[in-house]
Amino acid sequence: MHMPFKQVLLTMVIVQTMHTYAETTEYQLPAITMQAIRTNSELLSSPASIQKVQGATVQNNANVNLSEVLQGVAGLQINNRENYAQDLQISMRGFGARSTFGVRGIRMYVDGIPATMPDGQGQSSNIDLNSLDHIEVLTGPFSSLYGNSSGGTILAESKEGQGKDSIQVGLNTGSHHKQQAYIQLQGGSEQFDQPAYMISSSYFDTDGFRDHSAAQKVLNNAKLTWNLEDGSKINWIMNYVDIDAEDPQGLNREQWQANPKQVNDRTNTYNVRKEIKQTQTGLTWTKPLNDQQELHSMVYLGNRQVVQYQSIPKAPQANARHAGGVIDFDRDYYGADFRWTGKKILPNTTLIAGVALDRMVEDRKGYNNYDQTGKFGVKGDLRRNENNTLWNLDPYVQASWQFLPKWNLDAGLRYSNVHYESDDHYIVTGNGDDSGSTDYQKLLPSVAVGWKILPKLYAYASYGKGFETPTFTEMAYPTLATSGINFDLKPASSDTYELGLKSQNALGQFTFAVFNTITKNDIVPDDANAGRNTFRNAEQTLRQGAELAWQHQLWRDLKLSASYSYLDATFDADIAATTTKPLIEKGTYIPGIAKNQVFTRIAWQPKQGFQAGLEARYMDKIYVNDINSDAAPSYTVVAANVGYLWVNRDWKINSYARVDNLFDRNYIGSVIVNDSNSRFFESADQRNFNIGLSVTKAF
Repeated sequence: MHMPFKQVLLTMVIVQTMHTYAETTEYQLPAITMQAIRTNSELLSSPASIQKVQGATVQNNANVNLSEVLQGVAGLQINNRENYAQDLQISMRGFGARSTFGVRGIRMYVDGIPATMPDGQGQSSNIDLNSLDHIEVLTGPFSSLYGNSSGGTILAESKEGQGKDSIQVGLNTGSHHKQQAYIQLQGGSEQFDQPAYMISSSYFDTDGFRDHSAAQKVLNNAKLTWNLEDGSKINWIMNYVDIDAEDPQGLNREQWQANPKQVNDRTNTYNVRKEIKQTQTGLTWTKPLNDQQELHSMVYLGNRQVVQYQSIPKAPQANARHAGGVIDFDRDYYGADFRWTGKKILPNTTLIAGVALDRMVEDRKGYNNYDQTGKFGVKGDLRRNENNTLWNLDPYVQASWQFLPKWNLDAGLRYSNVHYESDDHYIVTGNGDDSGSTDYQKLLPSVAVGWKILPKLYAYASYGKGFETPTFTEMAYPTLATSGINFDLKPASSDTYELGLKSQNALGQFTFAVFNTITKNDIVPDDANAGRNTFRNAEQTLRQGAELAWQHQLWRDLKLSASYSYLDATFDADIAATTTKPLIEKGTYIPGIAKNQVFTRIAWQPKQGFQAGLEARYMDKIYVNDINSDAAPSYTVVAANVGYLWVNRDWKINSYARVDNLFDRNYIGSVIVNDSNSRFFESADQRNFNIGLSVTKAF
C-alpha cells in the first residue's frame, strides 16, 4: 500500500500513549452499542469501521439536509449541490462519487426499511431529521453484509415516542427566503395494547442560492411502537415526501468565476426541473423465542413517481432512437427481510441466518421536452415506453465467536443476486424492440479477527468482498444518441482489506483504520452530454486510505470532535481510448474524490441554557474528469452557531442562530464528473444564515 505509513505509525503511537496515560486515571464513559453488523456489539468490540451520530447532539441546524448531520464522519464525503432536484452527493471511500444525482454505490436504510432499490439506486430525501434519533455509518469490508452496492451503509433511525404526550412546533428561516415550518406529536405508552407514537410533518421552501434553484418540500413521517407483553416489539413506519425543485445545472469554469449564482442556461429556455412524490410504509417485528433465540421480520412497500425536464436541444431528439428530454416514471417497490438470531447455542457464539427479498416494478416513459409549437419545458410526444422489473433474493449467514478471552472471530456470507428485465412497448420505424434481461450474482464473504489488547483498547483485521451492479438509470442509455437498455455494462466486484484500532478512555474516544480496496470492472462515468449520462467499466481501480476520528468531552458540557480522511483513489489499469474519450492511463486519479478531508467541531451543549458551537471543514481539490485536466479547488469553510434552550416543567423553548461559510468563500460544492460541455461545477452557497425557534409543551 502506497500509504503515509509514517503518519499512520505516529498516530498509532499517540493513541497508545494516550491510552497508557489514561490507565492511571479513573474514568467512566458510557458504552456505545451498534446495530449495523446485527450482533448488538459495543463500539469498542465491533471489528468494523462504524460511527454513530446521535440526533440530539447535532443542534442549532435547520435539519433540512443530511449533510448537516453527517459532516465530519470519517470516510464519508457528502457534498451539498445546492440543488434540491438532484439530492446530495454522497460517497464512502470513493464509492458513489460518480453519481450525478441520487445516491449510488452505498446502501441506505431508514427505520430498517431500504431507501435503496435492489439495483443500488438510493435517495436521502425521505429522512426526517426533525424526528431523528441516530444514524450509524458503516464503511469497509462488513458493508457486504447488506449485499449489492456495498461500498458502505447508512442506517438512520427515528425516535420512538416516550414519556408524556407532547406537541412541538418550530420555524426556521434564513438566506434566500429559506424557511421550514414543522409540527411534531409524540407520546409513550404503558399499555401493551396501545402504541407509543411519533408523528412529524414539515414544509420547506427556498428561492435557492442560485438562479432557477427554488424548491418546495413536504415531508411527513410517523412511527408507532408496540412493546408487547411477551417481550416482542413492533414498529410501524409511514413516510411521505413531495418535492418540486428547479435545476440550475452545472457551470463551466468561466461561468462559475464570472457569477457562481447563475443558471446554466441564461435564457432558461428549457425550464429544467424535477417533481418527486414518494409514499411508503413498513413494519418491523422482533420477537424473542427464549433467552437464546430471537426472530426479526421486516416488510415494506412503496411508490415513487418522478417527472424530470432536461435541457436537451431538438437536434439530438430528432434521432429516432432518442428517448426525449422528459423522464417520467412510476415505480412500485416492496420487500421483506426475515432473520433468526441465536446466542450461546454454541459456546461463546452468536449465530444469524436470514433472507432478504426486494422487488421493483417500474413504468418508465420518455417524451420530447417541447410541444408542436416548439416551446420547450413542456411534455411533448411520447419517445419511450417500457416496463422494467428487477428483484433480488439474498440469503445470508453470520457468526461471531469469542474463541479466547480476548480474541473474537466474526464472519459473514451473503449470496447477492439481482435480476433485470425490460419490456419495450415503444416500437416504431427506426426504433426496434429493446426488450431484454440479464442476471448478476456474487457470493460475498467477510471475515474479521478482533483482539482486546487492553480493557479499552481494541484492534482488528478484516476482509470483505463487495459487489455493485449498474443501476437501471445507468443502464438506460447505451450511447449518447440511443435509447434502450445497456446490458453490456458489467457489475463491479471489490476486495477490501482493513486494519483498525479503537480506544475509549479519559482522553476521549478514538477510532482509526487503514484500508486497501481493489475493484474489478468498476463502473465509471463515460460521457455526460445533452442531459444524458452514460457509463462504462474500468478494468481495475485501487483505493487506499486512512481514517481517524476523535471525540472528547473537554470540561463539563464542552465537547470537541475531529476527523481526518485520506483517500488515494486511482485507475489501476489503462482504459482504452474511444471515439469520444482519450486514453486513461494507469495511475490517473478517479474523479469526484477528495484526497484529504479534515473536520473539527467544538461545542458547548448543556441540557439547558446558553449553547454555542464552532465548526471548520477542509476539502481537498476534486478532479472533474478522467484525464484530470481540471479540478474543483480545495477550500476551508467555517460555521458558527449560538442558541438558548429554556426548560421549565412541561415547557421547552429552543432558539438558535447559525452562520455558514462565515468568511464568505467562493467554492465548488460538488462536481458533475465527465460533463462533455465542461459544465463540471455546482457552486456552493456563499455566507448564509438561518435562525430558528421551537416550542414544546408536554401534557
